[in-house]
Amino acid sequence: MASTQTPTSKVFFAVSMSLDGHIAPAGMDLEHADDPSYKDWGRQWAALQSWVFPQRFFRENLNLGEGGETGPDNDMARGVFERTGVSILGKRMFDGGERFWPEEAPFHTPVFVVTHTERAPWERPGGTTFHFVNDGIESALARARTAAGGRDIRIGGGADLIQQYLNAGLVNEFTISIAPVILGDGTRLFDCIKFGQVGLEVIDTVPSPRVTHLSYAVSRA
Repeated sequence: MASTQTPTSKVFFAVSMSLDGHIAPAGMDLEHADDPSYKDWGRQWAALQSWVFPQRFFRENLNLGEGGETGPDNDMARGVFERTGVSILGKRMFDGGERFWPEEAPFHTPVFVVTHTERAPWERPGGTTFHFVNDGIESALARARTAAGGRDIRIGGGADLIQQYLNAGLVNEFTISIAPVILGDGTRLFDCIKFGQVGLEVIDTVPSPRVTHLSYAVSRA
């Protein structure tokens, strides 16, 4: 007899990170968003994310035109998108995205924004609807599980939100794409994670000429 049990969604994140541990350069905030020359954040961010820009799937998903690279990096970008049934964002990341995302936001799924700001759901073309959650990360995750349809739940960031979910023991796995760049300053991913607090097991390592993708399963140490 076939099982009727609904698959359990995994909670994960996938981010690009510099070799010295930063996922965003210094100066990359709303105050200086219109001036990418401030602390050179624009050029640094472009270097950090440069592996994904040429990929065919990335270009297709953002309607940037046909063509692009195929291979392990393209497979990684596609795989992250296809496994994601719901995303969870922090308020600062949403604020930046609301300002700069195209009208057809790049999620194409429900998105839950953890915030103290009360706001009605915001529906965008292409299947993305933003829902605003005012009672914390666990409430956002519970709502995301209901909406995920058995697919996985991506913690989209920023770093503070990812740290909150890691510290709460709510992340199952993650992938870090290590770019061959040293930023020297910026937002660190693991600043608030203490030694022994999180147990990690290597799932996969995927190198390419542009970047190295490291995937880990997470347990409470």
